[in-house]
Amino acid sequence: MTTLHALVVDDNAENLDVLKELLTMNGLECTTVNDPTKLVDMEMTGIDLIFLDLEMPKMNGYEALDYLRKDKGVTAPVIAYTVHSGQINTAYQRGFQGFVGKPLRPNRFPDQLKRIISGEGVWEVS
Repeated sequence: MTTLHALVVDDNAENLDVLKELLTMNGLECTTVNDPTKLVDMEMTGIDLIFLDLEMPKMNGYEALDYLRKDKGVTAPVIAYTVHSGQINTAYQRGFQGFVGKPLRPNRFPDQLKRIISGEGVWEVS
């Protein structure tokens, strides 16, 4: 069985570490990026799932999503990963496949991840 590979894009190092640890604990490989403009130089093959923070300098999560879809041709599910719970409807309208609010709850994350991987839209603010 092939191990799934997640990409996490967030400008906060602590948030990157927490999500990477949770993904790794749940059997996924993980690449983290702390500056969304670095996506320009990245190869996107082999990425099965993407978590994007919505509020980042230089390129916000909506701009990053548009870039990944239009310029990189990414078809993997992209999940908004943010403290801005009021953005859930906008994230849905802009094309995210899910929304997971920060802070993540380690006891709920395995179920959320399982549902995301199975193709179910997960829309939870906390």
